[in-house]
Amino acid sequence: MSASQKTAIYVEKYTQNFLELKIEGEGHTLLNLIVDELNRIPNVEAAYRVEHPLLKTARLMIRTSGSKSPLDAFREATENIKKKLEELKKQVAQHK
Repeated sequence: MSASQKTAIYVEKYTQNFLELKIEGEGHTLLNLIVDELNRIPNVEAAYRVEHPLLKTARLMIRTSGSKSPLDAFREATENIKKKLEELKKQVAQHK
């Protein structure tokens, strides 16, 4: 997948405390980062699986205790990642 192509995300299942996303165009690199950040949020459990090593299609599963929706947990995790990447970018720029 080239840098100009976008990742496609499909909702496979969504309930009050469970969300399963099918993500095309991504593999272990991005999914591992997201799952790690999701699992840092209290009362949230997340996992992913790559469907086939030659195909860039993965499934992300998020389960919550019900105190927070899985979609809100996903949003929180991605915002946390964004903040961490911005901080890293600043630190790298300071050391150039």
